[in-house]
Amino acid sequence: VCMRRLREFKDSAEGLRPGYALALNSLQRWVPDTETGDISELVALQESDPIWREVTSSSDTRIGVGCEHYDECFVTRMKREAESARVVIVNHHLFFADLALRGPHPGRVLPDYDAVIFDEAHQIEDIATNFFGVSVSRGRVDSLLRDAERMLVATGSELPLLARGGTGEHARRLTDRLSASSENFFSELVQRFRGEEGRTTVDPDVWRGELEQRWHSLDASLEAFSGFAEETGEQAEAGGASNWGRLADACEVLSRKGRGLREDLASVIEGGPGRVTWVDVSAKTPRLSAAPVDVAPVLKQRIFESIPAVIMTSATLASVGSSKSGKGEGDQRSPGLPELAYLRSRVGLGDDSIQVDELIVRSPFDFERMALLYTPNDLPDPRDPRFLHQVVERVHALCELTGGGAFVLTTSLRSMRTIHRGLLSRIGAGRVMLQGEAPKASLLSRFKAAKNQVLVATMSFWEGVDVPGEALRLVVLEKIPFAVPSDPIVRARSNALEAEGRNSFMELHVPGAAITLKQGFGRLIRTRTDRGIVALLDERATKKGYGSKLLSALPPARRTGDLDEVRRFWNDAAADSGA
Repeated sequence: VCMRRLREFKDSAEGLRPGYALALNSLQRWVPDTETGDISELVALQESDPIWREVTSSSDTRIGVGCEHYDECFVTRMKREAESARVVIVNHHLFFADLALRGPHPGRVLPDYDAVIFDEAHQIEDIATNFFGVSVSRGRVDSLLRDAERMLVATGSELPLLARGGTGEHARRLTDRLSASSENFFSELVQRFRGEEGRTTVDPDVWRGELEQRWHSLDASLEAFSGFAEETGEQAEAGGASNWGRLADACEVLSRKGRGLREDLASVIEGGPGRVTWVDVSAKTPRLSAAPVDVAPVLKQRIFESIPAVIMTSATLASVGSSKSGKGEGDQRSPGLPELAYLRSRVGLGDDSIQVDELIVRSPFDFERMALLYTPNDLPDPRDPRFLHQVVERVHALCELTGGGAFVLTTSLRSMRTIHRGLLSRIGAGRVMLQGEAPKASLLSRFKAAKNQVLVATMSFWEGVDVPGEALRLVVLEKIPFAVPSDPIVRARSNALEAEGRNSFMELHVPGAAITLKQGFGRLIRTRTDRGIVALLDERATKKGYGSKLLSALPPARRTGDLDEVRRFWNDAAADSGA
């Protein structure tokens, strides 16, 4: 949380709107007590709550030592503590935000370091792709305009004193012009891609004709706005009056945000080799994005060639190719373990130019006794219209057996909602939960306490969720979690491999699905006393040639396609537990 932005938001008219008032009250009660200002601490608000984008700190909005809240700033305090520490623990997003700043900008968030340990290192490629990409949305322009509006309200008495009284009126004209040009550009973008669902690849020839003209108009508006903010800030700073300090600070932020928007918009539209551009007009706010197709070179240069020691760990670094006995079963130290080849190729360690030591450590869990993998082959193909209906029936049967205590993990929002509706009518609203109906922490707390709940969720629950003990005894995986082939980044990476004469399905899609599948399986067994069932309801796991590779990557649990055997396993497990 940024104390300056929180104060400005509280003083603005927006802070009084019903949609924000309750959230603002929660924030104001929480801020005096928090030590870190980390928004994840405030469980009363979801991390997607609209208020966060108005009051959180970012590189665009930070002023630095000139800010009147500098000493009490949560970011300042965090940086001071980090500078004096020998070990700093951060999440991946903060690490890569810092790494991105160390590139073209002379800034940084973290102190210098000699070694990095990445946990959950299988996520590195996706997170790096996000941070080395750029994104421009109508919402981002609106955020800039809201900041400008707050500046006009907060400094209304100071603005007329600048530029012989004409600055306030000129500022209003520039914000109106920027708002209109943004509306014109994004409405044309929506019209051009109307009917497209999700992320859609943008070809370079789209930027011709009317859309190109509207881009130039938006670019000119951003240039004028940023220039005005910069000039006004310089005048305010030169004026020296104490009450102009806030105006100078506000103008610095507005100028920086406006320039950043203009640069990012040009970067997305102009593109470049090795980058892919896409648009999402089905979201709440139209969004235009671009990212590198392959982040391996930048990871190699910025991390593995620059940092003296890097350690990567995860329960799912190994992908297809791992065996259940012999090689890969015990502790291994050998060059080029095939189970780790996929990870190495994706993060820039695919050749021998950097020394890499590899270690695969056997799990401490007795999966043969503790878990049963149920892979029925009597359900329709996932592409069959009957598939989801029969999935609901099978999930219901499994939940009846275990008495709930189930995660039902899907691969899409559509599947999640369809399965949730079906289970509601069969199990009842009191025992069926849906991802998104409450904050994640609240859902998990309720799930653990009740011990008979069925939680239907999508990809964010496939990993990073820890429910040890009897509260979770059934994990249902709707289908093999292949990446969406039409997704712009996935398609671009597939095309790049195919252009080299390689099989993108076996080299990209199958290994990636294996890692996600292992993460989903891993929700079940968290301690040595856990027992339960994992059900993979995708017949391709047993009927397709690649299915055996996917199954071989999973922990060595007993496997069956017979529902009666599932019942016997569960009855035996229940009897053992009762004994």
